[in-house]
Amino acid sequence: MKKNISIIGVPMDLGQSRRGVDMGPSAIRYAGVTETLEQLKFTINDLGDIPITRPNETVIDKASNLKNLDQITETNQQLAKMVDQEIEKGNFPLILGGDHSIAIGSLAGISKYYENLGVIWYDAHSDMNSGETSPSGNIHGMPLAVSMGIGHEKLTNISDYMPKVKPENIVLVGARSLDPGEKELIREKGIKVFTMHEIDRLGMPKVMEETIAYLNERTDGVHLSLDLDGLDPSEAPGVGTPVLGGMTYRESHLAMEMLFESSLITSAEFVEVNPILDDKNKTATVAVALMGSLFGEKLK
Repeated sequence: MKKNISIIGVPMDLGQSRRGVDMGPSAIRYAGVTETLEQLKFTINDLGDIPITRPNETVIDKASNLKNLDQITETNQQLAKMVDQEIEKGNFPLILGGDHSIAIGSLAGISKYYENLGVIWYDAHSDMNSGETSPSGNIHGMPLAVSMGIGHEKLTNISDYMPKVKPENIVLVGARSLDPGEKELIREKGIKVFTMHEIDRLGMPKVMEETIAYLNERTDGVHLSLDLDGLDPSEAPGVGTPVLGGMTYRESHLAMEMLFESSLITSAEFVEVNPILDDKNKTATVAVALMGSLFGEKLK
C-alpha cells in the first residue's frame, strides 16, 4: 500500500433527501482520521473539502426525474479531477463523504489508471438504480450503475470515458435492501453479491477469502467503497438510510484486516456518515477505526 495518503472531503448531501451528511467529512476528521493513519507511519496530506454549490431548493430534472443533477455532476467532475491528480503523483486517494453519489467522481478519477479496476461495494444497498428504476430520483442510489455506464449521460460521461468499471469486476458485500430494478440488473450482468444471508451462512472470513480470490485473478487494482449503512444501525446509527440486520463492528474490522493483508486495495472512500442522526459521533468513530484496520492497525 502506498505510504502517502491524500484525504479529500466531499461534504455533499444533494444525492439524497436527509440533511446532515454534508457534515460527514468534518465528523470523520474530528474522530481522528489523520492521527490514526499517522500512527501507522503514513504521510497524510489533507486536501480539505471540495466546495459544494447548493441550490436554495431541490432541483428536479424534468426529463429524467433526477434530483440536483447539475450540482452533483459539477461536484463529481471536481472530485474526479482531484483524484486523478493525486494518483498521478503516486498517492493513495482516501475520499470522505458525503452521500454515496460521490463514488461517481471517485471512480471516474481512478479507473483510467487501471485496465481492470475492481470495486468492493460494502453497503446495505447496491446503488444500481437509474432514472428509469429509481423510486425516489435520489442519485446516491445510482453511482454503481453510473460507473458501469448505465444512467444519465451527464453522469456516465464524467472524465469523458465510460464505463469506469466492468460488471464482472464488482463484488457487493452486505447487501440486504435491493429495489426490483437493481435485482434484475444484478442478474442480467452476473454481478457477484454476498448478501447478509451469505455472510451469516458462510461467515465473514469465507466471504472475504472468496472476494479477495475473485478480484485477485481478474483486476489490477481495487477500489473500496464503504457505506457506513453496511453495518447494522446498532453499530453505526448515524446514517441516512439505515437497514436492520447488517454487518457487525467486529465482522467489519475482520474484513478490513483481511483486505490489508491481501494488498489489493489501491483507493478507498467512506461515505454516508451523518452526525445529525448520530450518537456522540459514534459512526464517524467507527469509520476511523475501520480505516485503521484497512491500513494495517493491529493489536499486536
